[in-house]
Amino acid sequence: MPKKHNNNKGLFDSEHRILVQGVIDYAIFMLDPKGTIINWNAGAERIKGYHPDEIIGQNFARFYTDSDRAAGRPARALNIASSTGRYDEEGWRVRKDGSFFWASVVIDAIRDDFGNLIGFAKVTRDITERREAQQKLERVQRQLAESQKMDALGQLTGGVAHDFNNLLMIVSGNIQTLKKIVESEPKALRAVHAIETATKRGASLTRQLLTFSRRQSLNPLPTDVSEHIQSIADVLRSGLGKAITLHIDTLDDAWPVTIDATEFETALLNLVINARDAMTDGGQVIVKARNITKTDEPEGRYVAISVEDTGDGIPTDILAKVFDPFFTTKPAGKGTGLGLSQVHGFAHQAGGHVGIESELGYGTTVTLYLPPTDTLCAEESGSSRRGTRARGGTVLLVEDNPDVAEASAGLLEQLGYRVRVSNNAEAALLEIERDGIDLVFTDIVMPGKIDGLGLAKMLRATYPHLPVLLATGYSEALAGRKLDFHVLRKPYEIHELSQALAKLSS
Repeated sequence: MPKKHNNNKGLFDSEHRILVQGVIDYAIFMLDPKGTIINWNAGAERIKGYHPDEIIGQNFARFYTDSDRAAGRPARALNIASSTGRYDEEGWRVRKDGSFFWASVVIDAIRDDFGNLIGFAKVTRDITERREAQQKLERVQRQLAESQKMDALGQLTGGVAHDFNNLLMIVSGNIQTLKKIVESEPKALRAVHAIETATKRGASLTRQLLTFSRRQSLNPLPTDVSEHIQSIADVLRSGLGKAITLHIDTLDDAWPVTIDATEFETALLNLVINARDAMTDGGQVIVKARNITKTDEPEGRYVAISVEDTGDGIPTDILAKVFDPFFTTKPAGKGTGLGLSQVHGFAHQAGGHVGIESELGYGTTVTLYLPPTDTLCAEESGSSRRGTRARGGTVLLVEDNPDVAEASAGLLEQLGYRVRVSNNAEAALLEIERDGIDLVFTDIVMPGKIDGLGLAKMLRATYPHLPVLLATGYSEALAGRKLDFHVLRKPYEIHELSQALAKLSS
């Protein structure tokens, strides 16, 4: 009996070809050993844009970018597939219309029964959306990690800032009293000045940490940044020295932004000083302010304030670390590593963000992106509604720390005020009922049921014409908030206290 031929294999091959041709989510096609395309399925046409008549007979290298072709990546892919049996990678590929997509590519070597290479099977998937989703997830994870780092640093800094600034207030207050006593003794006066400088440095470090962790109490107001930059140009120039020129390029019609002017000045000065330190042989610093609309994340309208230098630049491997607290490339003793941290914290607390670009040998540009506000307005003072008062009079000092109270009272007396002291809000209310109080100067963090802010609000309601000045080393209640009260940050100097009191009397 003659042997029957088995036609199942032919039927299977036919069905397999129909199946491959019908797949639309994958580009599936065959290459000859040299990489020439010999067939083409519907998925390849949908993903890459070529009709079979346009692409069959062409080399698959045309799907690669120009730089990949120049680097020999198509030939390398076939060589690896030929020697190992399989090649897979992810990378950019080019459609017929010239657009790019992120592809997952697998190339399998096809051999005959004798092991001879007869071609390659190539499968390509468009995974652009998956890649973008993964990148977005990674960005969110980085933001979460940064937020957790900020929160941990903020809790640590906030936990010690109040007590530390109170200690500095005691030192600072008594130093300013000692300066008057020893002004005729040069050696003693130098020692006092050294202690005073160290105290200021300690206060500055605490303030920078609070700003970086976004725990600093701010006084944000709508501000014309172009006008403000011009107003502090001399201060910026003095920080640069004679070997470096400063060029200011700001728009007259830059959008207003809501910022704490003092923190903005500090951030700008930090950037200028960093630029100076990167230009040991001199150079140029350019400060710009521009209105921009960003299309990349985070999208939106911003006022972009940039500080550009012609210095050494920053290596790529450390560029991502420059905003970390205490990270510095400066020699020991030349920097705290908190300057850029303050800039970072200020930008985020103002509702914006900060970017940095740098190239070795060509300098660095740091840009603050601040969201615009609607209108400019004059600073409103809570005391301005309460009329004016003459300088001097009796101040009720509300402070629970006896040493801080003594130091503060000494400064007030030097300014010509009489001082009465209460150590909590309840005692202060009783003292005010006795009358004879012209002004209340209270710490915010107070023992008892009523803190200094609560006392100020009660006095605003009950004694609307009684001026109130708040003081704080740090208070969680003030972090990031704008209050309708004057707030003096500890440790303060006698001239700062005088200015704050003068505002209440204006």
